[in-house]
Amino acid sequence: MDQSEKLHGHGMMGVGARRSDAVAAELATMIQTGGLQEGERLPAERDLMQRYGVSRAAVREAIVSLANRGLIETRLGHRPIVRKPDYEIAVDRVGNLVGHLVVDRKGVWNLFETRIFMETALARWAAKHARRDDLEELRAALDTNREAIGNSSLFDETDAAFHAVMYRMPGNPIYPAIHKAYVEWLTQHWRSMKRGAGIDQMNYAGHEAIFEAILARDPDNAEEAMRRHLVAAWEFVRSTFPSDN
Repeated sequence: MDQSEKLHGHGMMGVGARRSDAVAAELATMIQTGGLQEGERLPAERDLMQRYGVSRAAVREAIVSLANRGLIETRLGHRPIVRKPDYEIAVDRVGNLVGHLVVDRKGVWNLFETRIFMETALARWAAKHARRDDLEELRAALDTNREAIGNSSLFDETDAAFHAVMYRMPGNPIYPAIHKAYVEWLTQHWRSMKRGAGIDQMNYAGHEAIFEAILARDPDNAEEAMRRHLVAAWEFVRSTFPSDN
């Protein structure tokens, strides 16, 4: 079935709706119901103009709307490609908003507090439910983190990788998407913090305490070790802001 056949037969746009919004709504429905498949290119602008009886400007507005919602991927000089909606895309869209909310200390603290809430719960869950494979993966991530002490950029990567294991353990795909967002939202603050092997060592010690509590199947200690680790980390994040007035 070619693109014109796929588009043929869809209902007329709602009366009173902005034309670009109506085009975006119909294309979104087609993507979500499989009428347009992941990896497939959208019809050419001219085809969309003819099908919906709208201007090129309205088609382009609709395409921007779909791209902002994560339903298509755009590249200069190429027709947009359909993307399958998933949790990571959804969190990325939220990230566009969150980025504007974390420009001061209070905003970053609000975000960081949600991370503490999330990761202390994940540490408790891991202590109760982690499988042998989970523990082996966490141990390997801890070893890699230890080997990176003194190499700031590599340590940051292995630090994030250690925490990422706990986000994956429960098997809920929303959790890893949230972790990816935390890393992206907070990375500018990590990069501007004081660095050095001593700080890396302190952070590694926090990871080690978390791992040992999880390995010992001690939920209370695992939760508390994670809380101590993240509260200490917050003090370094705090240092990236000007002093309180």
